[in-house]
Amino acid sequence: MKIIIEKTDDGSATLFVPELNEHYHSTKGARTESQHIFIEMGLKASASTAPRILEVGFGTGLNAWLTLKEAEQSGRHIHYTGLELYPLEWQTIEQLGYISNDEQLTTSDRQQPAIELFKQLHTSPWGKDVQLTPHFTLQKVETDVNKLRVENGELRVDNANDSVVNSPFSTLHSPFNLVYFDAFAPEKQPEMWSQELFNCLFVLLDEGGILTTYCAKGVVRRMLQTAGFTVERLPGPPGGKREILRARKTRNEK
Repeated sequence: MKIIIEKTDDGSATLFVPELNEHYHSTKGARTESQHIFIEMGLKASASTAPRILEVGFGTGLNAWLTLKEAEQSGRHIHYTGLELYPLEWQTIEQLGYISNDEQLTTSDRQQPAIELFKQLHTSPWGKDVQLTPHFTLQKVETDVNKLRVENGELRVDNANDSVVNSPFSTLHSPFNLVYFDAFAPEKQPEMWSQELFNCLFVLLDEGGILTTYCAKGVVRRMLQTAGFTVERLPGPPGGKREILRARKTRNEK
């Protein structure tokens, strides 16, 4: 699948997929969008002291990277699970230039080149927990999110790739406190925006858990409500979409 690198309005880059006529991030600002929707409206809104996060669509790793930085700044221990069916090569990610070669990241135990940590996000093994910093542990799972199933309260994956097919899926650390829902747009990949999937994600979230997504379409809001979520419309990122959605699994819901 052909992929083209394009600059967005805030100076950060994104990827464009001609086959889908779709970008990985908002052309109004890739980094601005991710920071606003998933960090400001998601992670910072969570009351959990040690959030377990599930990302639907690991993609370029930008959401994971911003979460790692926030983990070290806040001191909250975060376990991050990223689901991705089509992993990107590091050689492609490197060209996006999200991290400068001289940028340093200060953690609780040392200072190290940020580019090395960002590379580890993409080159660490799939299907295993990898502690990248004192406050951030990553697990990447190469699978089709539509094959997620909940059986007896546990997460299963039907016909998963070899990297996870023999793994006990309880290691996905459900229930989660946060879901970053960052799939391609509904009109581009309608199979990623189904009632069945939102029902599954509702079950995987702990009570009080949050799901955030850039898509504020009425049909998506109604599916989230049908799944059991309490849904609110929030202002979108500066210079970007007018509204986004934040859904909560509130007490005494189904």
